[in-house]
Amino acid sequence: MDHSKAPVLDALVEYHQQRITPFNPPGHKQGRGADRRVVDVVGEGVFRSDVLGPNGLDDRLMRHGVLQEAQELMADAVGAEHTFFSTCGSSLSVKSAMLAVAGPHEKLIVVRHAHKSVISGLILSGVSPVWVHPHWDGERHLSHPPGPDEVRAAFEAEPEAKGMLLVTPTDYGTCGDIAAIAEVCHEFDRPLIVDEAWGAHLPFHPDLPPWAMDANADLCVTSVHKMGSAVEQSSVFHLQGDRVDPTVLKAREDLLGTTSASSLVYATLDGWRRQMVEDGEKLLSTALSLAHRVRREIDELPGLRVMGEREFVGSGLAASLDPLKVVVDLSGLGISGYQAADWLRARKRVTVGLSDHRRIVAILTVADDDYTASVLVDALRELTQAAGRMKRPPAVDLPRPDELELRTVMLPRDAFFGETEQVAVDKAVGRVAAEMISPYPPGAPALVPGEVITREVLDYLRSGLNAGMQLPDPADSDLQSVRVVKDPA
Repeated sequence: MDHSKAPVLDALVEYHQQRITPFNPPGHKQGRGADRRVVDVVGEGVFRSDVLGPNGLDDRLMRHGVLQEAQELMADAVGAEHTFFSTCGSSLSVKSAMLAVAGPHEKLIVVRHAHKSVISGLILSGVSPVWVHPHWDGERHLSHPPGPDEVRAAFEAEPEAKGMLLVTPTDYGTCGDIAAIAEVCHEFDRPLIVDEAWGAHLPFHPDLPPWAMDANADLCVTSVHKMGSAVEQSSVFHLQGDRVDPTVLKAREDLLGTTSASSLVYATLDGWRRQMVEDGEKLLSTALSLAHRVRREIDELPGLRVMGEREFVGSGLAASLDPLKVVVDLSGLGISGYQAADWLRARKRVTVGLSDHRRIVAILTVADDDYTASVLVDALRELTQAAGRMKRPPAVDLPRPDELELRTVMLPRDAFFGETEQVAVDKAVGRVAAEMISPYPPGAPALVPGEVITREVLDYLRSGLNAGMQLPDPADSDLQSVRVVKDPA
């Protein structure tokens, strides 16, 4: 296929050249109706390129196949059989993927450290999760994707499960053995879905971890806005093989997706694919070289330790690591990642992708260069000098890995939509959760509807909140109370 083409971008150029006078949405009509104060901030180009698909990018009946051709080019670029664009982020794409494999009351094997969007999919669909617990690192208090042995055990225990959902890479850049897990799923003739939100770049460089389609997964979801160069909410899902029907997948996406898709998302997805096919390996080689240098320089700063393969990869841990995720352990400075993230933004105008009780994660992409790298290293150097003047962080009551493996007694949907009540936190132990509570980022719920609440998890969440953890889910943002399933009278 001709990857010098960008059908969506070409259609936008043609639309502008035709000087069409629209009497259809969007109502701003190429920005003419937009508040000048808005245009001054976001730019005229945003409004000029905000065009409907039908009767905009394409004709009324979409007969020119603009979007279809763009999706076919994307599939060809990554070696998938089918690709679908999504304008609601991978939060929508992963729900569509789940619904294409399992329906209400059917079982799906799901890794327990999945993103909250996966849990939302369980709630919406009524799918019954068969939890596979990740590889817990009890020393460092984080999790890695599970291995094939755990997946095989889950299928043997629940042979009626319709498939498996795996999350890799994690927010810390650690990756599972997709090929080995896909082999297990296929032994049971079941599809493997990979939530590969952090892996858009993986197909385009041989020195990066394996990606889902190359590793024989059936269906994968990726967020191009995360590690690629498309605007926020830009997501795609890729499909291969015959275990998932592409017409069923498209129907599920239509069920959840918007009928007013953003041309800005489509255009930037289309342009990113062309950029990666033409220059991706060279751009990523530069980014990887920069990342290795940045990792060395940060690791030499006093009190900081850059975590890599020696900490993350091995038996019972991860299978591989994306080096563009620079995980910095701050334990030697005696401060938390929450403090560091706040200080970096307030004092140095530097933001990071993730912070937790002892780490920050800085994400490098093809957009970074020597200048941005020096800004990051210099900011962290100043952080090491300022850390001694910061207050010691409140302690977080970190549970053991087994204390994070809660007992599920109800379908997430039944618990979420059933009769509920708000109870004081000291009365919540032993009750069934009716809401998600997710430390964010990474957004993997510590508590899922349908699980029995324990003292250890509540202590972890409440102490984490006090230390700077963000908890966007609970009805009571102060976590003085918890929403639970109402006890029968």
